[in-house]
Amino acid sequence: MRTYIEFEKPIAELEAKVAELRSISADGANVSIGDEIGRLEQKAKQLLADTYAKLNPWQKTLVARHADRPHCLDYINGLIDGFTTLAGDRYFAEDAAIVGGLGTFRGRGVMVVGQEKGHDTESRIKHNFGMARPEGYRKSVRLMEMAERFGLSVITLVDTAGAYPGVGAEERGQAEAIARSIDCCLSLGVPMVTVVIGEGGSGGALAIATANRILMLEHAIYSVASPEAAATILWRDKSKAIDAATSMRITAQDLIDLRVIDEIIPEPVGGAHRDKSETIQRAGAAIQRAFETLDPLSPEELRAQRAERFMQMGRGI
Repeated sequence: MRTYIEFEKPIAELEAKVAELRSISADGANVSIGDEIGRLEQKAKQLLADTYAKLNPWQKTLVARHADRPHCLDYINGLIDGFTTLAGDRYFAEDAAIVGGLGTFRGRGVMVVGQEKGHDTESRIKHNFGMARPEGYRKSVRLMEMAERFGLSVITLVDTAGAYPGVGAEERGQAEAIARSIDCCLSLGVPMVTVVIGEGGSGGALAIATANRILMLEHAIYSVASPEAAATILWRDKSKAIDAATSMRITAQDLIDLRVIDEIIPEPVGGAHRDKSETIQRAGAAIQRAFETLDPLSPEELRAQRAERFMQMGRGI
């Protein structure tokens, strides 16, 4: 059963009517309703296209958080052959919020690191809703260093509201772990491509997104803090999250203008959750294009390009 966002209510009503008429038709009722079904389907498709063509930043935030949106493991299963999970930070514990491992992407050996939110209650609890603890970022460092050792390209998949803010995480050095992960990204001598597939929240996202190429799905968001957190900080009022989302310029369209990201990956009409397979294949094609631009660069050039892109970010705007 499809889950609708609040602003999709008119679309939901039309699609429910179509489903009802199809049920009547399937029951063999002596009524000619084929034309009416076709008319309503076309109307629903047009309304869907019109709605998603003019989403505001808060609506895009809701789409980025949609429960049925493809998550990290969906992309791994759809794009990576022979994926082998690698676990643990070799210091404290395994953190399931970050999934990482070895595999093959279109003939290329890769190390994949990504934040997994989970699809149902059990998996969301297991993966802590994609909010990593220090050991998750230390695992990321371990895997990225392994990738460089063996000459493997790195793909990271970003989808988190932010790093886990718990007391235990702070006691174990959350900020230090994020900083070391960013430093590791900058030091890699192998190509690194990041895709923001849902939420890209704060340092929790940047820790694995300091890449040569940053790609972003059309309705994903990427920001220094979640709209709710920003509203609490700026206005001490979480209910102003809509205002914060509008002011922060968190959408892919804003960020490509600001030169924070390199490419927007178009989503199927109605968002990634309506056609997961197509979304994943589009992301795969964009990742392939990004690697092709990076392959001619030497390790020194890759490090220099990565550092320069972040030093230049925001200049002249």
